[in-house]
Amino acid sequence: MRTKRIFAVVVALGLVAGNVWPHDIASDIDVETSAEVVAEQEPQPTLAVADSVTMAADTVKKQNFFKKVGAYFKRSNHFDPSKKIDFGVIGGPFYASATGVGIGLVASGLYRIDRNDVTLPLSNVSIFANVATSGMMALGVRGNNVFPRERYKLDYTVYFYTFPSKIWGVGYDAGNIDDNERNYSRIKFEAKPRFLWRVFDNAYVGPVANFQYVKMTDLNDDVIGLVGSAEKNFMAVGAGVSLNYDSRDVVTNASRGWLFQLDQLFMPAFFGNDDKYMVTDLTVATYKKAWKGAIIAGEFHSQLNFQDVPWPMMACVGGPNRMRGYFEGRYRDKCIVEAQVELRQHIRRRNGITVWVGAANVFPEFEQIRWKKTLLNGGFGYRWAFKENVNVRLDLGFTKNGIGFAFNINEAF
Repeated sequence: MRTKRIFAVVVALGLVAGNVWPHDIASDIDVETSAEVVAEQEPQPTLAVADSVTMAADTVKKQNFFKKVGAYFKRSNHFDPSKKIDFGVIGGPFYASATGVGIGLVASGLYRIDRNDVTLPLSNVSIFANVATSGMMALGVRGNNVFPRERYKLDYTVYFYTFPSKIWGVGYDAGNIDDNERNYSRIKFEAKPRFLWRVFDNAYVGPVANFQYVKMTDLNDDVIGLVGSAEKNFMAVGAGVSLNYDSRDVVTNASRGWLFQLDQLFMPAFFGNDDKYMVTDLTVATYKKAWKGAIIAGEFHSQLNFQDVPWPMMACVGGPNRMRGYFEGRYRDKCIVEAQVELRQHIRRRNGITVWVGAANVFPEFEQIRWKKTLLNGGFGYRWAFKENVNVRLDLGFTKNGIGFAFNINEAF
């Protein structure tokens, strides 16, 4: 009985591996005799067949893994209404002059608060995490929630980072001197929620709040001399009102419409602020289809700080969304006005490219603005449709002081 079982196993493995034992020969062999030959004289083929089966199984597993990854990305840019939140995750390397080489991970989720209303615009949430060779670490969440019948909207941004940084001083002239460059480190936490209710079509009004905490480290005498303060801990707590008009077809990747966003924030002493000041932040953006697959987008932004704004909370040139490529904070002052125009061209399937130009000016107050000190910016980028109307973007920006590279999610504006 034992030899019969051995022979049966060998035949079965042979058939799986691919004709190790030809079927017409095996059927004519006496079971008893063949089993003895196999068991006593030629045990090696059994091991070889087993190894072949194992290798074949491993190959199938690898193929299945890559097929699953490919299928995941193939369907990732189509919203799945059967899920409460249709999430996707992607990561990749990046480089920026402010951070050095790093790796980033981004996740995006799309959902409807009322899943029965297919006409309700999609809400979205984005999560990002970055680490870099400079020692930078960042974690953040931002999102837009659209409530049933679009009666209310909730926007929010929350992020934390620790960041070895540089400072050149305050004002355009200080930032324009290379020898002013000094190193310091900072830890920052910021949260900005905005709750809006509709007053008429596309128009909303509501409260906005802002909390910032910044802690400085490695603040040496040179840095103190540049900024005029030896303070290492800064906190700002503010509240105010927000006016919003938004006729964009899609918040995360608009192809038409207008956005008008005005936030008026107050940081009074009774909120626990050591420095009393107020901020007026205005954004106006427009989007228009140009030709097949092409969108022209334009944005104007201004941030005006009044009274005694601390230097870490001043308006800065640069960042992932405006004046891309500039070292964020090299040029800083109480006020900034900036604008950009971008051409977004769909190429094929999920691929696209962008080209943009921009300009910015920092100044302490309107009476001291000097247009000849306007900073210029331009660049190009690659877009990959990660999810429905959610793009992963790689941007290369050219500036007065060099170039910068950024990896991010969602369009810059």
